[in-house]
Amino acid sequence: MEGSSSLSQSWAIQRRVIGALLMREILTRFGRHNIGFLWLFVEPMLFTLGVTAMWTIAGLGHGSNLPIVAFALTGYSSVLLWRNMPGRCICAITPNLSLMYHRHVKVIDIFVSRLLLEGAGATISFVVLGLLFYATGWLSAPEDVGKVLFAWFMLAWFGFSLALLMGALSEQSEIVEKLWGPTSYLLFPLSGAAFMVDALPPAAQDFVLLLPMVHGVELLREGYFGSIFKAHYDISYMAVVCAALTLLGLVKTHEISRKVMPE
Repeated sequence: MEGSSSLSQSWAIQRRVIGALLMREILTRFGRHNIGFLWLFVEPMLFTLGVTAMWTIAGLGHGSNLPIVAFALTGYSSVLLWRNMPGRCICAITPNLSLMYHRHVKVIDIFVSRLLLEGAGATISFVVLGLLFYATGWLSAPEDVGKVLFAWFMLAWFGFSLALLMGALSEQSEIVEKLWGPTSYLLFPLSGAAFMVDALPPAAQDFVLLLPMVHGVELLREGYFGSIFKAHYDISYMAVVCAALTLLGLVKTHEISRKVMPE
């Protein structure tokens, strides 16, 4: 009984810490002026809308009979989910060293608060745009909502685990920050956002399926367009990669936590 009470108290403290860090991050990033907090999901919405408009105007092909609007929404929204998370955690500790004076604030708390905020923005953007396109008739309802939700969770897990590891490594070496920019740009066209795996040659399929996020995007699109879409994915492979990245990220985060000195 005493152990349960202690666990409950610890959880309550953890919630308050994460909540306070979330509010601080929102005010720091978006401020109190103009539309403020709404930028959290308006910014990713504008990016996805811009890409969708360019694809539609240019009439670009993507190797399938899926509507371009639906193809762009499912592809580029997923990119924003996993790609922005590491960028928010890389070099996140140094600007927040003063918070380390508070004994309840840990390195992992700073990472988690930033990742929750980034994930929430991408998720709200995806849902709002999906509802908007559905209302205008540009997008049909998902054929399997369960697959869509599970795919989104897996993509979020991948982004979270990668961000945790990159954030911890960036505190040990400045080269991580320098390399992540070009690496993320290289991963962007390979992530499955702009192509169907089924439309690629077999050798190319084997290569892109080495990237965990491709499996999530394929599952997401199968959830939306299962009857007209041939998906290629192995979620067990993606889960193993995510679990390995999470474990490495937690180990590295614990390692740097012992070396962080408040300013």
